[in-house]
Amino acid sequence: MNAPLKEEDAESALNHFAFDQQAQTAPVDPEPLKVVPLPDILNQRYHIERLLGVGGMGAVYRARDLLRAQYGDPEPYVALKTLTDSFAEYPDANALLFSEFALTSRLHHAHVVQLYGFDVDQQSQRAFITLELLKGPTLDQLIEANPAGMPWTQLREIALPLLQALSFSHQRGVLHGDLKPSNIIMAEDGLRLFDYGLGQATQGLMPGLPRLSRARIAAWTPRYAALELLNGEALTAAADVYGAACILYELSSGHHPFSRLTARQAKAMEQDKTLQRPPLLPAHLWPALKAGMAFEKNQRIDSTALLDALNSPKPGLLKRLTRRF
Repeated sequence: MNAPLKEEDAESALNHFAFDQQAQTAPVDPEPLKVVPLPDILNQRYHIERLLGVGGMGAVYRARDLLRAQYGDPEPYVALKTLTDSFAEYPDANALLFSEFALTSRLHHAHVVQLYGFDVDQQSQRAFITLELLKGPTLDQLIEANPAGMPWTQLREIALPLLQALSFSHQRGVLHGDLKPSNIIMAEDGLRLFDYGLGQATQGLMPGLPRLSRARIAAWTPRYAALELLNGEALTAAADVYGAACILYELSSGHHPFSRLTARQAKAMEQDKTLQRPPLLPAHLWPALKAGMAFEKNQRIDSTALLDALNSPKPGLLKRLTRRF
């Protein structure tokens, strides 16, 4: 039904195409990822139209919801995510996908992707998630389109919604686990954070979720993964902040803060000591953003504090405003 697509980024380990556009494949890749075609119609409801994209763990399709179409919905289209063949072979594969659904579906926020349902196709026995079909560029595409970086007036419209979504997730006890530009889309009606495939619940939330072994799913995207993740430590909210801060730096400057090196490589080269403020980033915002990229997690700012810092007015403006009272 669909020819397999090559992986967009050799370091990328998850799909990142929950939106309606063709995948932009890298010119040179070692091997195309295997995607066995799904049945044309899943559970007598979702008609698969085409493959939108594929990564190390998941494949995303554009599908037509026949039930919604039957009742006259003029836009009965959804994104449909299933695991790639290599992960679908695991005994707990369906539980892995359900874990993503259970985490994300509880995050009712304007800047977190909306999930519709989880199901298992009766014919193929493949689990799948349906979610909103979004149109717009992902942040990796915006980075490529702005090689000199974005002015703060433009970046602010990305940074604040992203950190609002992340802070909300953390307050709800959900960790994203794989913050990178291709997991964030600027949709027609605003930013969405998506792909919680490596996400986890913090202690005490949703105790009924399957306890999955993630030691064999070390699929962090290396250049956005915090040092502690690369060293085998558990995922924490601080790791999410590191990824988000690196993304914001890259959007502001046009290049990765550590020359696309991993945190481990950058720390060995002491690149944090020579890290400079992006010229387009207001000076009063730099200390907070830099703190988000600290290699040591106990030195990192948290998501809410980073949001508050980036949302603060210039010190001079604040004085002028408070002088009235």
